Amino acid sequence: MSSWDASATGVMRLPSGLGVRGRGLRHGLPPGPEPELGVYLLGGDPPSVDWESHWVRWPDFRLPSEPEALRRALLDVRERAAEERVEIACAGGRGRTGTALACLAVLDGVPAGDAVAYVREHYDPKAVETPWQRRFVRRFA
Repeated sequence: MSSWDASATGVMRLPSGLGVRGRGLRHGLPPGPEPELGVYLLGGDPPSVDWESHWVRWPDFRLPSEPEALRRALLDVRERAAEERVEIACAGGRGRTGTALACLAVLDGVPAGDAVAYVREHYDPKAVETPWQRRFVRRFA
């Protein structure tokens, strides 16, 4: 088992050096190795995949229906990303995925007030789309 290499598409490096891939499901699977764990942030049923996955119910442009389920999934992601290829994805790969990546950055030591800017710099400049998603990240601890 291994984590993502430096050339993998969509991988955000956390301050600890861990790499987690963010992506939009509607864009398809990028070239290269498949993830070993996926966390899918969707309002409906997640896609069927050939690897281990967690589903966090999260309607588009909103917040997670069960914030504790997100926290548990992100703690698992952080623990496993050192040895495994882990991805976080929603339909478009920006709002929910960016918000989850920002929360993951908080768990990795980025101050909550700086986490959205961190994700926008290291993952996607348009990540975290709504004011309530930004507020959710600021309150995530």
